[in-house]
Amino acid sequence: MIRIKARAPTGREAVLPTVWGAVAVGYKFGCPLAQQNGLGARIVTSAVFFAVGTGLIFHVRRTLLRELRLARRAARAAQNVVLRPPPPRLDGLNVAAAQLSADRGASVGGDLYEVIATEYGVRVVMGDVRGHGLAALGTVAALLGSFREAAHDEPELGRVLRRLDRTLGRHLRERARSEHPAHGAPDPENPVAEEFVTVLLLEIDRDGRLRALNCGHPWPYVLRGSRVDPLSRADPLPPLGPFPLPAELEALPCRPLLAGESVVLFTDGAEEARDARGRFFSLPEALREVARHHPVSPQTVLRMVFAALRHHAPGPPTDDIAVLVLRNDRGGACRTSPAARDGEAGGSAARPCQAPTRPQPSTRR
Repeated sequence: MIRIKARAPTGREAVLPTVWGAVAVGYKFGCPLAQQNGLGARIVTSAVFFAVGTGLIFHVRRTLLRELRLARRAARAAQNVVLRPPPPRLDGLNVAAAQLSADRGASVGGDLYEVIATEYGVRVVMGDVRGHGLAALGTVAALLGSFREAAHDEPELGRVLRRLDRTLGRHLRERARSEHPAHGAPDPENPVAEEFVTVLLLEIDRDGRLRALNCGHPWPYVLRGSRVDPLSRADPLPPLGPFPLPAELEALPCRPLLAGESVVLFTDGAEEARDARGRFFSLPEALREVARHHPVSPQTVLRMVFAALRHHAPGPPTDDIAVLVLRNDRGGACRTSPAARDGEAGGSAARPCQAPTRPQPSTRR
């Protein structure tokens, strides 16, 4: 669990309150004017104590603001370590990501994402932890640490997902023991029954073939020229946490990501943003507006999407928002016929790429 330790006040910071207190006590017991009961003496006494109180209030306020700035700086540093920015280019993919926390004045949240180039292809995780702020950052750190190891170790995407599920269960049990030490149980039953995490795993190989595993997360959108299609319409698995994973886990083959096409991953905070009339933000419509200016870089997609979000819901967000965009800039992506590439109107169901079978991964580490 991540904790931000409060800094104890230094001797220098304690000097001013001591001086103000000494002035007040010295005036009260050492000044003859303070012993008088006349109107003028009372006015002077009140003015002295008002000045002392005002000075103490301003000193405390300045100290608290300094501590708040330090806490925010520590929170940003912790998140930059846990939720590190992805590289702008990774194995032929152009990558960009941005995150907005629902905590006012904070930069930490419950959203997680990572992009890693492995010998099995580029592997991506996008997730959403229930809750936001520092309370969710510990769960984010545990899951991302597990993914960064499993993405390189596990040849199958389903085994990566199982590693994440085991990590989440272990993290919740340890957190329950630390929060309720009086129980004394080595393994509390239902440690955090209401905790869950939605997770989406993607794998993009060198030919652009794309596989996915989805546990309760919104399906990404794919920008194909001026078109915006969901990656799949298949029903996702339940979120991690409340329910066990099925015995058989097989990644879903999706339409390949051709050269120049982009996939946009996001958390549900993006589509649940409401305007003053209670209308939800339409992410597909915002992406169609972006697609009119194609070709656009992932950085431009992020900038235009977040600008549309701020225009639709100008106030602070009610939920964490994260958006991750990957564009295939490889020249030798998997090719399909024009009919298969364009598809029928509204036909965005997942289809396997008609290409040679996936080569066996090398055993070299």
